[in-house]
Amino acid sequence: MPATIQRIAIDPTRPLAAQAETGHNRWHEDVAPVLVVDPGRTVVVETRDAFDGQLNPQSTAADVARLDLGPVHPLTGPIYVNGAAPGDLLEVKLLNIECDPWDAWGYTVEVPGFGFLRDLFPEPYIVHWNLYGDYAESPQLPGIRIHAAPFPGIAGLAPSAALREEIARREADLAARGGFVLLPDPTGAVPPSGPIAEQGLRTIPPRETGGNIDIKHLTPGVSMLLPVYVEGGLFSTGDVHFAQGDCEACGTAIEIRAALHLQFKVHKGEAARRGIRSPQFFRDDYFADPTLAVPRRFYATTGFSVTDGINESENLTMAARNALLAMIEYLGTRGYDPQQAYALCSVAVDLHVSQVVDVPNFIVSALLPLDIFI
Repeated sequence: MPATIQRIAIDPTRPLAAQAETGHNRWHEDVAPVLVVDPGRTVVVETRDAFDGQLNPQSTAADVARLDLGPVHPLTGPIYVNGAAPGDLLEVKLLNIECDPWDAWGYTVEVPGFGFLRDLFPEPYIVHWNLYGDYAESPQLPGIRIHAAPFPGIAGLAPSAALREEIARREADLAARGGFVLLPDPTGAVPPSGPIAEQGLRTIPPRETGGNIDIKHLTPGVSMLLPVYVEGGLFSTGDVHFAQGDCEACGTAIEIRAALHLQFKVHKGEAARRGIRSPQFFRDDYFADPTLAVPRRFYATTGFSVTDGINESENLTMAARNALLAMIEYLGTRGYDPQQAYALCSVAVDLHVSQVVDVPNFIVSALLPLDIFI
């Protein structure tokens, strides 16, 4: 007889703080596992949306302006994988994703102070998406149909105490040098007190153990390889996206709740033997329908390392910014205002590094798939 499928279930109408037995929202080695599994067993993990239920289908831009970033991101887990130990490589096979089995709704938001072009888009904005199985449409973006290519925005393991302390040190140093980083903060933390709340790493950036990697290619069929730093690995996931551009420029994709079907495999000693210190992944098929992944029809803009009469040397960030701004201008010629265009770039436009050798001007191209227009 087939093995029983294990499941972590949530109540999507209640925030993580009211169901703390199902997850956490800080990375720390002392977060207690909510499930113990053997390698090879199928696990179904239900997940909340990125803002932990603060938004609903009636939410407005004013609600976006009032969002509390403390509870971001609610993660389901951790899962203790029997046999996983520091130095091992944990393979996480994503078998399937059920996109919001509760309400078939998602959203894209522009949060003041966040996003790649946050200096140019200071106003809150929200796009509501109706999910129709294989595609999503929105009254805020008329004439657009985004095809499903769901993946978990966050998939990661717990850091060791030593790694967590090193990350905290280097991020505090970055903050002191004026960098944009969210340091440990107990406000909104789950658990709400103690070392995990006080010392736990925020979930916004990706790190050595994975986390908020936001890689659109991690759709069902992929195998993720994560270096293990603590006993059992302690795998957690959440922040599932219905679809995303290869940039997530405005800071959000099509954000949804979901149920992920997973299997685990432990490769003993492989992370240490191969010197793997960050996530890797592989697959044996297309990550999305090839006509969408390529795409077959597109319009592209480009950006260089030049702005306001100043030529920077080998500045990919500037090139990406210029390519994105050019795409927003192009979408204006198709009738979309800047906030609409910015959101559309976030969920559908792919930023590609076109070349990094023709000094001083690197090129980033922004590709807009034309089949999204209906």
